[in-house]
Amino acid sequence: MGDRALSRRGFLAASAAAGLGMTALSGCGGDSDGGSSSGTTTIEWWNISTTQPTKSVWAGLAKKFEAQNPKVKLKIVQLENDAYKSKMTALTASGKLPDIFHTWGGGVLQQQVDAGLVEDLTDRTKPWADGLLPVAKQPYLLDDKVYGIPFDIGMIGFWYNKALFEKAGISEPPTTWGGFLEAVSKLKSKKITPIALAGKEKWPGMYYWAYLAMRTAGLDALSKAAGDKDFTGAGFVQAGQHLKDLVALQPFQKGFLGAAYSTPTGQAATVGNGKAAMELMGQWAPVVEADAGKGLGADLGFFPFPAVEGGKGAITEVFGGGGGHALRKGAPQAAVDFLKFFASETTDLELVKKTNTLPVVPGAEKGLSDPNTKSVHAQLKAATGFQLYLDQAYAPAVGQEINDSVAALIAGSKSPAQVTQAITKTAKEEQ
Repeated sequence: MGDRALSRRGFLAASAAAGLGMTALSGCGGDSDGGSSSGTTTIEWWNISTTQPTKSVWAGLAKKFEAQNPKVKLKIVQLENDAYKSKMTALTASGKLPDIFHTWGGGVLQQQVDAGLVEDLTDRTKPWADGLLPVAKQPYLLDDKVYGIPFDIGMIGFWYNKALFEKAGISEPPTTWGGFLEAVSKLKSKKITPIALAGKEKWPGMYYWAYLAMRTAGLDALSKAAGDKDFTGAGFVQAGQHLKDLVALQPFQKGFLGAAYSTPTGQAATVGNGKAAMELMGQWAPVVEADAGKGLGADLGFFPFPAVEGGKGAITEVFGGGGGHALRKGAPQAAVDFLKFFASETTDLELVKKTNTLPVVPGAEKGLSDPNTKSVHAQLKAATGFQLYLDQAYAPAVGQEINDSVAALIAGSKSPAQVTQAITKTAKEEQ
């Protein structure tokens, strides 16, 4: 999971860099139980469900919980991915987290736990959390203790436009990196933009380097590099070279370096409106494509990240993660009750049916109907290895450096070797 030691200095530096003053963070968490003179407990819930239909579904679930618990009021704060990460970094530095907050687990959650800011949920959730899908719970298990409850699990892969592939003469999705580059060339020859990328937000570009590192260096090498604080191995440099080879084909949409992910002109909309053939994204992609753009309907397909010829990784090893909720230290019992409500089969079925969420409650699998969602679910269940998002698996400063350096590689300002050197330098400084 990367560096286990807390670097409060790192959190403070990151929050200062994000331009977030502590005065903007008042009202979160703290020692209050959220009670009022009327006997109502107010719970602040921070999440990243900013796109439809998820935003409305979650708001409806909050109302349903309040109806079942008349003395509890949920205050929802919804932020886009990057804004959420920046705010949470600053909140962690301030020592005040929301009552309930979105987490991807891994090294970021570990630092929040090491800072004494997160509630240990092991005993308070055991009667019902034991029944959740084991792979979904893994990112939130730290030192054999439960610090988060999953509501989603998934993997990153290529979402593609079947009609555009057919137009370019691509009969089957590629299974090797060489085949993938060939497919990109075929699409370009037909004047089809091969790939949409949100270059402005950096994390979507990280997915390419992360997967290529898995395929070339292997999963064990990623784990060893985190422990040794050394990412300069040949396999990681080679991953960057493979990405550089892709960039050299100019596969991305015009203006991709300034493009966001979920805006009307961003990555998801570009694919959803049929203006690019592919995007490398998580299981939520179809929902965001349809919200930001028109959506592709039956033309949308999914395939796993290809194997790299001669590499140590396998195509059955997946990169991804899920979403979970954690609680601030000392959160009231009502917050635990909400986690139980959100992790129930009834709620999970609603999420599966209405938002294409992959189930974490085994009984909710019966709600799967979308062919692509079923495909992702089947590949997850058959996976021979799993790697959590690198900007969550490692300490925050290391994850941010990976995002920044890979973005620089894609923009042409860093070489493959310079990427690995910059990540290593940050890892060694994060003591």
